[in-house]
Amino acid sequence: MQEETLTQQIATAIAHIRTKTNMQPRFGIILGTGLGKLSEEIQAIYNIPYTDIPGFPKSTVQSHKGELIFGELAGQPVVAMAGRFHYYEGYSMKQVTFPVRVMQQLGIEKLIISNVSGSTNADIEAGDICFVRDHINLQPDNPLRGTNEEKFGPRFPDMLHTYDKTMRDMAKEIATAKGIRHHEAVYVALPGPNLETPAEYNFLNRMGGDLVGMSTVPEVLVARHMGLPVFVISVVSNKCFPIEAITETTVEEVIAIAAKAEPQMTAIVKGLLEKIKI
Repeated sequence: MQEETLTQQIATAIAHIRTKTNMQPRFGIILGTGLGKLSEEIQAIYNIPYTDIPGFPKSTVQSHKGELIFGELAGQPVVAMAGRFHYYEGYSMKQVTFPVRVMQQLGIEKLIISNVSGSTNADIEAGDICFVRDHINLQPDNPLRGTNEEKFGPRFPDMLHTYDKTMRDMAKEIATAKGIRHHEAVYVALPGPNLETPAEYNFLNRMGGDLVGMSTVPEVLVARHMGLPVFVISVVSNKCFPIEAITETTVEEVIAIAAKAEPQMTAIVKGLLEKIKI
């Protein structure tokens, strides 16, 4: 039997979703590790487990609910991923980014992504909030590799304006007004799942990275391919530079720090939705 094309796979997923809800979202939101409680701020209309959606992988990460939420947040119609997928879980980059394709075809006009990260900048502390302005991709595969389906985007998407400056400037205004410590940052994506060695943290600092993590960039590449404006907000879970500041880190500590910062993240995301006029 002939394998389904990406277009067909997306159509199958959307057909199933539309048997559950006809809601038209304008924003897509991806909620990362330890940030699942933001989903509780959404006035949910319908929740669909990932396991029910054709083509969606199963989320295996601790603290990820693994469901697609349709509802309203700050008066805006949204579809939110309560938990994301990662390359280190054993999925292909196309599987990792498949939900972004689906959300775009559902009609979202902007994508908001959250994550946790380590700081490779001496001035950025654990618990700080960062707005990603650029990235360095050190992951071993690319979700755009393979046959390009022109209906989604060009073969060679340009990456100059990958992160939307307008949304980032709005977020900085909101954070400043609320007295939230924040930074603009360059995010370096590595495959994981292990954390980095001291020598690697030193290397990432020298190459211009402020943050390091194991997610986000694949989704950003696919969003950029499809012309979606992207805003990425990150909470720093552990300090990785200077070298003498490094301590052993557990996933429980990462989740705890993210949970502590969650009210600030929520305030910024809700403020952003209130400010944006599409």
